[in-house]
Amino acid sequence: MKRRLLVYLILGFLVLDFADAKAQVDNTINKVVIDAGHGGKDPGALGKKSKEKNIALSVALKTGKLITDGFGDVEVVYTRDTDVFIELHKRAEIANESGADVFISIHCNSNKSSSPYGAETYVMGLHKTQENLDVAKTENAAIYYEENYKDQYEGFDPDSDEGYIVLSMFQSLNINQSIDLAQKVEAALHDSASRKNRGVKQAGFWVLYKTTMPGVLVELGFLSNPKEEAFLISPKGQDKLASSIFNAFKYYKQDFEEANKDLKPVVEKEPPPEIFYRVQFASFRKEKPLGFRKFKGLKEVKMYRHNGMFKYTVGNAKDRGEATSLKNEMKIKGYKDVFIVAFHKNKRISKEEVERLMSGKKEK
Repeated sequence: MKRRLLVYLILGFLVLDFADAKAQVDNTINKVVIDAGHGGKDPGALGKKSKEKNIALSVALKTGKLITDGFGDVEVVYTRDTDVFIELHKRAEIANESGADVFISIHCNSNKSSSPYGAETYVMGLHKTQENLDVAKTENAAIYYEENYKDQYEGFDPDSDEGYIVLSMFQSLNINQSIDLAQKVEAALHDSASRKNRGVKQAGFWVLYKTTMPGVLVELGFLSNPKEEAFLISPKGQDKLASSIFNAFKYYKQDFEEANKDLKPVVEKEPPPEIFYRVQFASFRKEKPLGFRKFKGLKEVKMYRHNGMFKYTVGNAKDRGEATSLKNEMKIKGYKDVFIVAFHKNKRISKEEVERLMSGKKEK
């Protein structure tokens, strides 16, 4: 565990460096990732009449539409827009590879008692109470729905208190911006949706730990409270919740851009596009779990849909030479039909598109 702690620390400093560089050149908010918690085989918290995954998705889509309609210059990216299961690490990948400026993860709370009620918003940090830790453990438990979670999460155990001490070390440059957004979310949920303000809190959420932009995790309310559950599942209640998050984002965007309007880019030239190379090794008409027998022993297995097929890759290299080496390793392992595919903003692109992006030419 000590060795893994050191690895986490090294990775954490790298994340800090990246965040610092990003903050020096960005003075506008033009892309937001909205993450609807849970989904598919992972229902999340359960109420007497509801499932967290359904409420989170509905509020996420309503929030995204309000942002799209309200801001012509803001792109909304969803980690999921249907009832599907998306791994925690994939949610962070989607946010990071999209180059988003803000990350908003939407959830619902629950408690053994039916008494607690109200909304609370979390940022990445050290939990100060057992209650905060318990919320993080509950949300991180989505890992258990993944086939190969032990390999994918570097030994992180959602039930281990020690693991959360490690995660809490990564309060990056974005912590102040995250807290600012969280405070605005809490205020808006109280003012616009009449939710009890339970405050801005810190805890170790894997999805916030892995994202490299300001981010918050919003617990809209308690499904264990009958009165609050009724509000959360009602169309009117969901409209108010979505409107509250939209207002918080609007005020955050306005304040951020006003405060940074005179910020001069350190690098005048546009940074090169981020292109990732993966090695495709399998294709099926029906989706296979990542723990499928053919994938045994492989790391960084990812699935994408293309031409009506479910296609599977390994690796996620920025250097094509590294991907070529991985392709050769896959051949040695006995995988015959393997080849390199390129991805930009988490979408497969052609060889011609790679050349166009690398040359800096505009799309026709």
